[in-house]
Amino acid sequence: MKRVTLFAGHYGSGKTNLAVNYALKLAGSGLKTLIADLDIVNPYFRTRDSQTELDEAGIRIIVSPYANSNVDVPALPDEMYAVTDDKSYHCVIDVGGDDRGALALGRLSPALREENDFDMLFVVNFYRPLTRDWESALTVMREIELASGMRFTGIVNNSNLGQLTKAEDVAATDVRARELAAQSGLKLLTTTVKEELAAKTPDSIENITPIRLHFRGDWVIY
Repeated sequence: MKRVTLFAGHYGSGKTNLAVNYALKLAGSGLKTLIADLDIVNPYFRTRDSQTELDEAGIRIIVSPYANSNVDVPALPDEMYAVTDDKSYHCVIDVGGDDRGALALGRLSPALREENDFDMLFVVNFYRPLTRDWESALTVMREIELASGMRFTGIVNNSNLGQLTKAEDVAATDVRARELAAQSGLKLLTTTVKEELAAKTPDSIENITPIRLHFRGDWVIY
């Protein structure tokens, strides 16, 4: 387990939900936890939408004020530098959608690379229009790396169709996820599924991670 874990991917990949799940897991294991939301692109579901649950778990929340703005390279609020300056925290970072969202990470990347105690995970949903195959997903991955100044260390297959997802939908993307791992030279760390689908997922899929879904009003985010 690294001190800092970053989740990045294209719009609708589900990285924010994974970041929230992971932060709650860290806090539940007794670790002093911080979650930082660098998502300047997606105004519909952000980490702060789960603030009550995160607060109850004792998790510190840091949110960029630039969501859905026209600021191309935002300056980070001073509080955001706690990620690199206060090493008593285990930090979870929701990077943002594709390369534009990753620009904000560039402000933290020099210190993160110097410390070298991080994992940066590429979250892919093969049911999203711009990442339907490993080739397009790899293109997005490289764009994010270029914009952020950091390299991915692993892959999370979070392919889903929202509340309509069935176990066979998840299984159908396993070959693409493995090919993405092979072509990128990274390890496919896990495949995520809704908690109620975990027992129905084929045994051929290794390292299944059951996750909870977090709600915002009438919307469910996977």
